[in-house]
Amino acid sequence: MSAGTYTPRPGAAPLPRMIAAQTALETRMLLRNGEQLLLTVIIPALLLVLFSAVDVVDTGSGASVDFLAPGILALAVLSTAFTGQAIATGFERRYGVLKRLGASPLPRWALMTAKTLSVLVTEVLQVLLLTVIAFALGWSLQGNPLSVLLLLVLGTAAFSGLGLLMAGTLKAEATLAAANLVFLLLLVGGGVIVPLDKFPDAVQSVLGLLPISALSQGLRDVLQHGAPMPWAQAGILAVWAVLGLGAAAKFFRWE
Repeated sequence: MSAGTYTPRPGAAPLPRMIAAQTALETRMLLRNGEQLLLTVIIPALLLVLFSAVDVVDTGSGASVDFLAPGILALAVLSTAFTGQAIATGFERRYGVLKRLGASPLPRWALMTAKTLSVLVTEVLQVLLLTVIAFALGWSLQGNPLSVLLLLVLGTAAFSGLGLLMAGTLKAEATLAAANLVFLLLLVGGGVIVPLDKFPDAVQSVLGLLPISALSQGLRDVLQHGAPMPWAQAGILAVWAVLGLGAAAKFFRWE
């Protein structure tokens, strides 16, 4: 046996491996959290089934599921990228987890990258589950998948930036209350279940500028009506993404 065979080799792992390991950890923590699982998976699925089966809201001509499915997909992005991420990150900041991770070899930007990748992995699972449920309810899928993918990515970026901004500037308890309140308000007034044309004209113009409205309407244009890429809604999401991520990068406090 040659000398030095068992000599330790201290040092950080390659950056891609660190990001992959942190992404896997973040995803496992999210999926093991019962409250987050309720918010990100069970509530969207129940809303899709309930409002598709019971004629509560006038969704216009055609099957209710054709109108509801795109909005519920947008709600799934909101619940994971904004509400779930804001609450989890806020409490990690309160308990000093982010401070300790910030002192590790993993760069802070890589930690945010891992959190974003974890959100994307969770969203893939959400979209697959909701799509299966929607098909079982008779959903007639239309549109270009690439347009849908671009809208979902832009929506994720927009909501992630806003969620991280909230988590990095407010106390954990305030983040918990504010994130859930925003979730409920956007569920009602974001065109997810109730069509925007049910609101007064003056209110419609304001609600249409919200990221949830842009995402739900954009997905609905593509998936329900087979329209080409809705660049107006994509532009709104891009603006929110730039503003949210930029503000989060500037004002996020790690302690």
